[in-house]
Amino acid sequence: MTQQKQAQSYLVPFIIMVVLMSLVGLITNLNGQFQAPMKAAFLLMAGAQTNTLTTLLTFAFFFGYLAMGVPSAKYIERNGYKKTLIFGLFGLIAAFGLYELSAYIFETVDLATFEPAIDAARAAGEGYKYEGAVVIPIAYYIFLVAAFVAGSALTFLQAVLNPYIVACSVKGTTGVTRQSIAGTGNSSMATIAPLLVAHVIFAGKTGLDIQISSLYIPFLVLIVLVGGLIVALTQINLPTIASAEKKEGEVLEKSVWSFSHLALGVVAIFMYVGVEVCVGNNINLYAENKGLSDPALLATLYWGLMLVGRLCGSFLSSISASKQLAFTSAIAGILVIVAMVLDNPYFLIGAGLFHSIMWGAIFALAIDKLGKYTAAGSGALMMGIVGGAILPLLQGFLADTFHGWQWTWGIVAIGEAYLLYYALAGHKVRQLP
Repeated sequence: MTQQKQAQSYLVPFIIMVVLMSLVGLITNLNGQFQAPMKAAFLLMAGAQTNTLTTLLTFAFFFGYLAMGVPSAKYIERNGYKKTLIFGLFGLIAAFGLYELSAYIFETVDLATFEPAIDAARAAGEGYKYEGAVVIPIAYYIFLVAAFVAGSALTFLQAVLNPYIVACSVKGTTGVTRQSIAGTGNSSMATIAPLLVAHVIFAGKTGLDIQISSLYIPFLVLIVLVGGLIVALTQINLPTIASAEKKEGEVLEKSVWSFSHLALGVVAIFMYVGVEVCVGNNINLYAENKGLSDPALLATLYWGLMLVGRLCGSFLSSISASKQLAFTSAIAGILVIVAMVLDNPYFLIGAGLFHSIMWGAIFALAIDKLGKYTAAGSGALMMGIVGGAILPLLQGFLADTFHGWQWTWGIVAIGEAYLLYYALAGHKVRQLP
């Protein structure tokens, strides 16, 4: 009976953790889907580097993961998991406030500079091309800072959420079941984020019709929601999580980088996160460039197939990780190449189904047979997340260079090819001298 009560006692904390995991998925994709409206609002006078500056938003967000990876681990060591969780939530509130400040600064400081160009663009119609001096609004830089702070805050949150989800025992569930539930919430919110941005926050408006003041109410709602979660967390008991540090007296004689399959696995994570974000965040820019009517729908379908793939992934446990990765990377690569050659963004949507199970497969292959080096290896793999910052930015730069997005998908094709190599050969366990 005591064990039953213990299992039931963490139901409320578990629900909060699921809400937080869902929030992580929402904020990650909200930031990425802001690229198109922020391009329209802030970068009308950005000149030839418009796409590069647009994708800098994604770079700023994911750079927060790289910058705060080590500090978040040290913060956990000093202050524990619960304080880290609350600290991350306060960081999110700060990010939301900065997003709102960006909108306010644009309306009160920058708009006067932009009004002549906006009027000229409206008069000229779709064929308008700004040819004056490059002007970047102050609000744009504040928005970048907000994205960085949001990414940094999520780094702290994600460092503790998965351990808490496993530790929050609930009657009738296992740790794997609870992770699956939380992961479904995360993917579900990531899926609807593009539609929320396009059709709720900006009410279906695009281009010059976008009102930056539309950001005020949604972010105020998020501030209130996160504030409520902070209050709730201070009032409930959370399970104690054992330290993940190496055992006392245990010595790691070699560098974790001496394992070639781990080192190549870090590159695989870099490529995986990079190609996932390139498609998920830049497909709407590609569709917009081609004049498609609802670019946000393509992003929603892509993330929706990611959700479907993750739900189906649990039935693939009998198939080895290397075979899963080889098959999915090969098919995704073919879809990307077809989309590029035919200049048709709809083929990119299908890649979402195959990207969905790559993370788990890469992770399993990269930490295989690491033994006491597993914890250090897992930390090293997290460095690869910076691929989500670098590859989309590089793609934006190439879009400016090529004056279009069609051939920029070659970056994604290269990433898929590397993942295929890792599945076939790179994952084989080898320790360098």
